[in-house]
Amino acid sequence: QVQLVESGGGSVQAGGSLRLSCAASGYTYSMVLMAWFRQAPGKEREGVAAIYTRGDRTYYADSVAGRFTISRDNAKSTLYLQMNSLKPEDTAMYYCAATPYGDRWYEDDEYKYWGQGTQVTVSS
Repeated sequence: QVQLVESGGGSVQAGGSLRLSCAASGYTYSMVLMAWFRQAPGKEREGVAAIYTRGDRTYYADSVAGRFTISRDNAKSTLYLQMNSLKPEDTAMYYCAATPYGDRWYEDDEYKYWGQGTQVTVSS
């Protein structure tokens, strides 16, 4: 079992920055793929960014590429999402996800473990 706990959400004005954290515990060594998803009211959950724990390959949705950066700290078992140049359309609940297998980083059904989410609100 793996437990994921997100933090760092909040309210910010357009153009601002936030850093989300996802503290992982349990059998984290077995996780191959970790990601951030988001879901805005009335919309489907979408993949924002992902990182493979072996090799550190990263992937980003086109909508956030160049503004968001995903990273991890193995020593702290923590996943991060640095979000810069935030836009009102980035407003959503952000979720951390992890899986011991999978190659479709953008598909939420690839992920076995999920956090409870942290709210990000960007005002214009």
